[in-house]
Amino acid sequence: MTRRATIKRKTAETDIALSLVLDGTGQRRIQTPVPFFNHMLEAVARHGLYDLDVQATGDVEVDAHHTVEDVGICLGQAFREALGDRAGITRYGDAVIPMDEALVSAAVDFSGRAAFVYRADALKGRWVGNFDLELGREFFGGFVSTALCNLHLEVRYGENAHHMIEALFKAFARATSSAARLDPRVVGVPSTKGTLTA
Repeated sequence: MTRRATIKRKTAETDIALSLVLDGTGQRRIQTPVPFFNHMLEAVARHGLYDLDVQATGDVEVDAHHTVEDVGICLGQAFREALGDRAGITRYGDAVIPMDEALVSAAVDFSGRAAFVYRADALKGRWVGNFDLELGREFFGGFVSTALCNLHLEVRYGENAHHMIEALFKAFARATSSAARLDPRVVGVPSTKGTLTA
């Protein structure tokens, strides 16, 4: 069974085609009009071992916000579709990632409920090149809203803005990969209520 999904989303603000293979090898083809965001999505694919193809255009002449958030929404939809009824998955995953002087953590539960906690005050008002780092929150929030998961992200400490945001994307990748992994010991859906989709 190949757990995969293809999502298309077209609005007045963005046009996105995204395909995901959960049990991949980290192959990626990423093309958005936001170069630093491309770099972050490549890190997600590589460190989550997802095969990920993202082709997106958006109204970046206004702001990168719509493009970044809508890609997050599409990625969440792809996870939700690829996970199916969530039978056999580990369900929970976490990661603590250092990147030089920065340390971040991520924890996820593919619970069927959307809850998002983002503790990254160190990134407020910070930019890497022409990328507003507060857009990270929009990407992850968009993901949570459609994947229907709990996601907790925290920048524990750090100084370099690039290190902190990149570590967050990598921690997200590792935590979601762990939570989405199939465990042969899990019989059915890992929930006492018998469902993670209702």
